[in-house]
Amino acid sequence: MTADGALARVIRSAADRAARAEAEVCELCAARVAPDHPHLYDTGAAEVRCVCGPCSVLFADDGAGEGRYRIVPRRRQRLPRVDTGVLGVPVGLVFFVPRSDGTVTAQGPSPAGAMRWEVDAAAWQRLAAAVPQLAAMTPDVEALLVNTARGNDEHWIVPVDDCYRMVALVRREWRGLSGGGRVWPAVEQFFRELTERS
Repeated sequence: MTADGALARVIRSAADRAARAEAEVCELCAARVAPDHPHLYDTGAAEVRCVCGPCSVLFADDGAGEGRYRIVPRRRQRLPRVDTGVLGVPVGLVFFVPRSDGTVTAQGPSPAGAMRWEVDAAAWQRLAAAVPQLAAMTPDVEALLVNTARGNDEHWIVPVDDCYRMVALVRREWRGLSGGGRVWPAVEQFFRELTERS
C-alpha cells in the first residue's frame, strides 16, 4: 500500500460521504429521491417533507395517514390580476394559503424567513366568489402567490413548496437593510421560471 493510494482512498471516502450528505432522501423511508421529487405537507408540523415516488403513492388519498400528511399537487396556473388589496395584507410579495379549518394565512418572505398574518376568512370567501380558481384551490397545499412589488403584476396558483422555495431564495439573497442588489433580480428570475402545469 502506498501513501498516495491511502490518501486517495481517504479523499474519495470524504467526497463520497459529502455527496451522500448532500443527496436528498425520502423523509419517510430514507431512499434517495430524484431532483424533481414529490412532497408531502405535514399538517401537524406545518412543514413540507421530501418523499420518494413509492411513498407518495401511500398518501394519494386525503384520508391516508389520518389526514396528517397531504400530497402537494404539482398544478401551477397563471391568473389574471387578482385584487388582493381587499385582504388587507400590506406587502407586494406574498402568498395566501386557505386552510382545511376555513382560516386563511398570508405569508411574505423576509431576511429572517416567512412573515405570517391571519387573513379575514370572510374577505377571502368574497374574493374566491369573484375568482372561481381560488375557490377550487386545495386547502393547505396550494397557494395564491402574488408579486406586485417593484411594478410587477404576477398572480399564480402554485403548490406550497414553490412558495417555500421563494422564501428560501429571498432569505439567501438578502443583503443589508434593503435587500441589496441581488434579491430582486433573483425574485424576478424565480417568476420568469414558473411554468404552467396541470
